[in-house]
Amino acid sequence: MCVSRPQLAAHGLGPDLVRRRLVAAAWQGVGPGAVVLHTGPLGPLERRWCAVLGTGGVLAGRTALAVHGLVGWDVDEVEVAVVRSGPRVGPSWLRLRTTTRWEQRDLTRRAGLPLHTVERAALDGAAWSTASRTAGGLVAAVVQQRLTTAARLLAASDAAPDQRHRAEVRSVLRDVAGGSHAMTEVDLVRLLRRHRLPVPLRQVRRVDARGGARFLDAEWRRADGTRLLLEVDGVGHLDERTWYDDSVRAAEVVRAGETLLRLPARALRAEPGRVAALLRRHLGLAP
Repeated sequence: MCVSRPQLAAHGLGPDLVRRRLVAAAWQGVGPGAVVLHTGPLGPLERRWCAVLGTGGVLAGRTALAVHGLVGWDVDEVEVAVVRSGPRVGPSWLRLRTTTRWEQRDLTRRAGLPLHTVERAALDGAAWSTASRTAGGLVAAVVQQRLTTAARLLAASDAAPDQRHRAEVRSVLRDVAGGSHAMTEVDLVRLLRRHRLPVPLRQVRRVDARGGARFLDAEWRRADGTRLLLEVDGVGHLDERTWYDDSVRAAEVVRAGETLLRLPARALRAEPGRVAALLRRHLGLAP
């Protein structure tokens, strides 16, 4: 259990008693303001509580997004936003993020924990990313997992004109608002525009042999009325079971007169010209 020193004092446990317990290794201190009433390892929830109680800050960035429900973008550290005059020390797993923007509209609570809203956490998490592509992927994932909308994130970004990776984030969000659901689709649309190829329908719903919904990444209608379908496979599709299931299900949804192509996501970035030429040929367009 993690509590703040003021909470202990409110229950009659003053600083001298707390100090004795810490020296005796009966309790453990976390940062300047929090105390854990045991000496064992801290679980994720305890770390989050210790982070906010020990610093007076709020959960931020990817930590806040994980609490909001984002999957696949966890970080080992607990990210906490504090004002510039806030504490600077803490355990190795605590990542303090100083901020000059401390507005009530950006604050909320989940299960009692104080944290940034989805929009503020997503934009900060993007700005704290080391690469612009990672920043774009993060905001795309937030929208794809339906934690918020591209429109809300774009509106929120208007209040942060100097944030790092802002141009890339806004570009990705505009593509997501236009129908892209992930960075692979954003990459595809950018490739098509760069090579002056038609933009397809995206996330086209089909039903497989088991009656389950299957969403194809892209679909074009060719001049002769037939269709070209495209699936872009990310790294996750390299797992043998995933590759097997995806390949069989994709084949099940292809209809007469349709052509299905499967391309690795990396090809869109590593060999865009080759991919463009391939799509141009299958679409029956002049080179």
